[in-house]
Amino acid sequence: MAEKLRLGGMALSNGVLVHGPTAWSCAVRLPDGSLKVVSQRKRIVSSRIQNPLLRGPARLVEALALLPAVKRALPEAKLPFEQRSVLAAMAVSAVGVRVVRGSRLAPVGKELAAGVLALAPALLSLRGGDLAAYHGAEHISIGTYEHDEPRTREHERCGSHLVGPLLATSAAANAVASAAPPRFRRPARAAASVGAVAASTELFGWMVRNPEHRLARLLAKPGQELQLRYSTKEPTPAQVEVAEAALRACLELEGSTA
Repeated sequence: MAEKLRLGGMALSNGVLVHGPTAWSCAVRLPDGSLKVVSQRKRIVSSRIQNPLLRGPARLVEALALLPAVKRALPEAKLPFEQRSVLAAMAVSAVGVRVVRGSRLAPVGKELAAGVLALAPALLSLRGGDLAAYHGAEHISIGTYEHDEPRTREHERCGSHLVGPLLATSAAANAVASAAPPRFRRPARAAASVGAVAASTELFGWMVRNPEHRLARLLAKPGQELQLRYSTKEPTPAQVEVAEAALRACLELEGSTA
């Protein structure tokens, strides 16, 4: 049996993005009901980075470069953060984070509260529309490919599982950065953010490899609850069809088969 590729994905308001080590594909449902699929090679390939300190930030850079490429190649794609309500929530969240960090809470408490506030725009993007259903369709298509059997809308590598590790590492790193002298605090926070991304990515990888470990289950719990109760819902057959179209196109460009 051919080795399965490690795939990632992202739900859109009208479709699904699937990406592999070197390629991506996006499929959307157009207003007339037809299906449009576009696939391309990645310009930035984070899978080539093996340094543990650089892997997490490299994946973040890859993701940031991927979204504009998708939008250029497929203008019909409706990205979650294009909604005006979500943009407004991002602005309010940024103000809230500044207020919390200026409060009298303990350093770790400040950073935990700031981390929760920073999640608000992502949670808002899932309200209404078809995004949560396409998220479920993404999980079903990728999970079925990876396990060679029909899967549910839950997935063990969903980005929601990063919530626990990222909150923990960000709170710890930023609490340390807040103790820096005022003139060094801004660069210290920037370094702390990069370090938290690197640490949380490595911690998440360990969680995937050790799902039965008590600490792994504890860190995965917030993401599991978010995935089950909020970020996914059962997709329609038409929505699963969109996700499967994106999956097939990505695998074809990667030189693999579903």
